[in-house]
Formats: sequence, structure tokens, C-alpha cells
Amino acid sequence: MTDASLSARFEENRPRLRAVAYRMLGSTSETEDALQETWLRITRADTGAVDNLGGWLTTVITHVCLDMLRARKTRAPARRRRGLCHDDRARHAEPARTSRLRAA
Repeated sequence: MTDASLSARFEENRPRLRAVAYRMLGSTSETEDALQETWLRITRADTGAVDNLGGWLTTVITHVCLDMLRARKTRAPARRRRGLCHDDRARHAEPARTSRLRAA
């Protein structure tokens, strides 16, 4: 498959791939990152033997999103240790401010 036809086929599937990624990640910026990573993987793969490119792309973007979710999960404890999570800031705030944060 030529680069031009591969690009055209990817663009045909892009709206559906974006929808799948957004449903999994819930973030437009992460969705765009997943789409870019999927494009990179498709350019590196031998897609000549792929009969159903749309299904293959859906599988690839699903795996990319799962990898991103795993990475997000492993980064969360480090963020808490450094005090970057909102919950930690609220927990260590002065009592008057904490009650305002909980009321909001």
C-alpha cells in the first residue's frame, strides 16, 4: 500500500478512531496523542496483509489508549508524593480554607 493510499484510508477512519480514543481517555489532548501514535504504528507496520484496516486500526488505537491509561495510573502515586494532586492540597490547607473547598 502506498503512503498516499494509507494516509487516505487512515483519514477515512479518523473520526471513528477519535471517538474510540476519547471515550477511553476522556481528554482531547490525549486523544490526539493516541491518534498520532496510531499513525506512527501504521506507518511502521506491514499493512499489506491486513484485510480489514478499520478493524486493525481500532485494535491498535485501543491498545495505545490502554497503554496511556496504564501510564497515567503509574504516574498518579508519584504526583501524590510530590503534592501535586488536588486532594493533597486540600488535605494540607488551613481548616477554614478546607471547609470552603469541600463546600464548593
